[in-house]
Amino acid sequence: MAKKVIVANFEYNSQAYQAFSEVKKVATRGQLKIEQMAVVKHSNDGNHKFSIEDFFDPTGSLGTSTGGMIGMLIGVLVSPLAILLGWFGGSLIGATKDAKELSTAQTIFEHLVSQISEGKTGLIVIAEETDNRPLNEVIMQELGGGISRFDFEEVEEEIKNANEVTNKTKESSLKFWKEKHKE
Repeated sequence: MAKKVIVANFEYNSQAYQAFSEVKKVATRGQLKIEQMAVVKHSNDGNHKFSIEDFFDPTGSLGTSTGGMIGMLIGVLVSPLAILLGWFGGSLIGATKDAKELSTAQTIFEHLVSQISEGKTGLIVIAEETDNRPLNEVIMQELGGGISRFDFEEVEEEIKNANEVTNKTKESSLKFWKEKHKE
């Protein structure tokens, strides 16, 4: 059973909250082992801010939404790197209703921006599934949403890489600024 980062998107924001509740029931039946789950909102003010609206961590190991993988994922989305790389361009905005494994051509960050578009609310789940059908049934069939799965280790590596790029960019910018303002 491999750990996955699962992203669900919906036509109506209320469906993300309903999915949050329904996915907990799937886990209670032992069909899904949740590590973390969050309802995530993409602002509709042109600033492309993502916020965690509701959070669930049954392991109790991380305690808060900002300390875990979902918090780090959202942190990269609200960083200057996201704007620098153009993740919020209109060409990325789209929607899918198919369950799929994504190719490496699109990063988790680009996918989140395209699937949880401005003004929309989605669901991010970090979990182990023995069978993907129970979750697909809830998200796609009952709620009419879209669902995508990413390998946890690949997402973890993407977050690490994004943080390294952000740190190097800060260092480079600071060095350039200091050189320009030498007395």
